[in-house]
Amino acid sequence: MIYWESDDELFALARRELFTAVVGDIMDKMGLMNQFLPPQIQPLRDDMVVIGRAMPVLEADMFEEKSSSGANPLLAKPFGLMLEALDDLKPHEVYLCSGASPRYALWGELMSTRAIQLGAAGAVLDGYARDTRGILSLNFPTFAYGRYAQDQAPRGKVIDFRVPLVIGGVRVTPGDIIFGDLDGVCLVPGGVIEEVFARAVEKARGEKRVQQAIHDGMSASDAFRLYGIM
Repeated sequence: MIYWESDDELFALARRELFTAVVGDIMDKMGLMNQFLPPQIQPLRDDMVVIGRAMPVLEADMFEEKSSSGANPLLAKPFGLMLEALDDLKPHEVYLCSGASPRYALWGELMSTRAIQLGAAGAVLDGYARDTRGILSLNFPTFAYGRYAQDQAPRGKVIDFRVPLVIGGVRVTPGDIIFGDLDGVCLVPGGVIEEVFARAVEKARGEKRVQQAIHDGMSASDAFRLYGIM
């Protein structure tokens, strides 16, 4: 059974009833057993939740801010394609950046301000964020290794976006769903979104029944035998 008719409804339902653990459990049952991004990617604040369509961004390390030599004219451009990638965000999309070494921050307050204006859902970074006080004051869902002020400008550039990425062994393609909370960030591939979230809703509601049964005195063994959930 499908419990939503649009992304708006799905994302609202997920925020209201779901959490990453139950979505991950469903993907495990479906044989999708490597769908969580690396565990060091955590919310900047514990109550942050992100859910939206992935907008993958490919970053690469650089060793000077502007290069006048070399064969690639993009290297002469500050930030590479970062500003174009940022401006291309659509409502409910998640800026998902990877490819760089953890020598500098990939996200900050001004980027968050622009993303909010465009209706983006959040940022998930295979690296660090900075301007933490500003991001927290904006309440923009940001998931990263942590906080680190060193700037990307002379150290890295975005070299492409809306392209497939692999992060910690997890393949990401544009339009997949990214779901993150206090327990980490998981990716739901585009071809199984309806099945995963429908089954996750059913499991989450079943878990509430199990919790109530245990609270009322039922043993864990009996509860599992009756409901098949633990």
